Amino acid sequence: MDLNFSLESDCKLEAITSESEEGLEILRHSTAHIMAQAVKQLFPHVKIAIGPPIENGFYYDFDYQGTFTPEDFPKIEAKMQEIIDDDQAFERKELSKSEALEIFQKLGEDYKVELINDIPDEVVSIYRNGDFVDLCRGPHLASTKKVKAFKLIGVAGAYWRGDETRKMLQRIYGTAFFDPERLKTHLERLEEAKRRDHRRLGKELELFSFSEEAGPGLVIYHPKGAILRNIIEDFEKREHLRRGYQIVMGPQLLKLDLWKKSGHLEHYTEFMYFTEIEGERYGIKPMNCLAHMLIYKSKIRSYRDLPLRYFELGKVHRHEKSGVLHGLMRVREFTQDDAHIICMPEQLESEIKGVIDFVRDVMGIFGFDYEVEVSTRPEKSIGTDEDWEKATQALFSSLNDYQMPFTINQGEGAFYGPKIDIKLKDVLDRRWQCATIQCDFTLPERFDLNYIGKDGQKHRPVMLHRVIIGAIERFLGVLIEHYRGAFPTWLAPVQMIILTVTERNDLYATRVYEILLNEGFRVERDFRHEKLGLKIREAQIQKIPYMLVIGDKEEREGGVSPRRRDGRNLRLMRLHDFIRLVKDECQEPFKKLRR
Repeated sequence: MDLNFSLESDCKLEAITSESEEGLEILRHSTAHIMAQAVKQLFPHVKIAIGPPIENGFYYDFDYQGTFTPEDFPKIEAKMQEIIDDDQAFERKELSKSEALEIFQKLGEDYKVELINDIPDEVVSIYRNGDFVDLCRGPHLASTKKVKAFKLIGVAGAYWRGDETRKMLQRIYGTAFFDPERLKTHLERLEEAKRRDHRRLGKELELFSFSEEAGPGLVIYHPKGAILRNIIEDFEKREHLRRGYQIVMGPQLLKLDLWKKSGHLEHYTEFMYFTEIEGERYGIKPMNCLAHMLIYKSKIRSYRDLPLRYFELGKVHRHEKSGVLHGLMRVREFTQDDAHIICMPEQLESEIKGVIDFVRDVMGIFGFDYEVEVSTRPEKSIGTDEDWEKATQALFSSLNDYQMPFTINQGEGAFYGPKIDIKLKDVLDRRWQCATIQCDFTLPERFDLNYIGKDGQKHRPVMLHRVIIGAIERFLGVLIEHYRGAFPTWLAPVQMIILTVTERNDLYATRVYEILLNEGFRVERDFRHEKLGLKIREAQIQKIPYMLVIGDKEEREGGVSPRRRDGRNLRLMRLHDFIRLVKDECQEPFKKLRR
């Protein structure tokens, strides 16, 4: 409720302050209204759609025959400031749907009319400030004067209600803070985010690309990007094998009946692709779990066999709308470091803790902090109340034993079970969905999975669905932005490059190159007859960790002169000393792994 709400009976009050997330959300929602009001005054023929607060800001969608550009922002901001200085009160009014429809029909606001018609309640609320009226639940600030710091930051296209068959609207993004200093810090962070944008760096560093000829949301890996991806995949395979997982692989297509049996067809069909082969319908897999259950069912299992941990770097396809595709962060084809742990109910908590240990190790290797959420049963789900309760309590208990703080995401679990979501924090303090641990009593029931217990009877196992880094594509995007493309030496697609001073050093430099290749390093060479300074600058732009300069002195002494990408020069050293230096550096992050 707003501050001007009239109390009519005894109640409990809790103040929302400017220091809280809720307070910031109300500020941004109010600023979205101010922006829409300013746009309406400057462009009278505009029709308004929706304008909610979002993480780090707000937006408003407009139906406008012209095209908004960043060049329009200064005049919109100036008009917004006039409205703010005018100290207009945000006034709430509740009225019947028919009254609201009459208001917005007279205003010609077709999108508001559609929204009102879709509201099931007979009473709706509107807000007025000055000459602007909007359909809105609220709450809002007391007046426009409370807005102290705001900025418009971008414009993009957006389909009405996210539906590709509906009209494309224009979405203006902005942000607002109670404190001008916080706005300044946020804008600086946005500029840094632009410099770190993985789409730009991916092109500059020749890691990956997208092509309209291939289709949106489909990644094309260039040699360096493919190497980077393989480094991560090889690391994942080693670590899974070391932790008792078995590597498996399932088909890309599975019969439609199997997707019906699992519940995916009913609960996930809008994200799936389908095809037909010889009159039989198939689903292209959006998840890897079904084949893993078929592997389990391929023979009789004993309690002595459990737990079984099946791991697959599984490629999946999901039908994401084109409007939400975003570089590597949101694609239509991606690979998950997917695993399914099938265990006895009494093994459940220890297996959950084993996954948590795995996640903590991996976050340490890559240098990420993280936050934890537990998502509970959604409205649309399968399974019994008893199973959901057991699964949820197992997740809570495991986190509490580790004394890991977590928040609860009410109703955001998978349709078959609750889950732990681990969101990593990058260098810009942004959150990215990474690991997930989903506890599932339901699919083992649907697929009739069982094991022979100590008593010689059949028993039902439990299944954990889990990923450690999640989608490799998204994780690569996060890594590129986190490191700004300057990967640690163990992860860098090219670890070192040999730069010759003159042509007469080419023969010795070639021998050095071959030795380094045989030692397993990822090394390139630049023997062009160009100035050394130019070659160094180009290698720095490519963010290669080491540049090995070879001239007459290095050849005479049988060594190399390493130069780090940050500009620091190391002393001339024997080649075997340099090899040991880099190998030790590459091993350092892995010393923290639990053995």
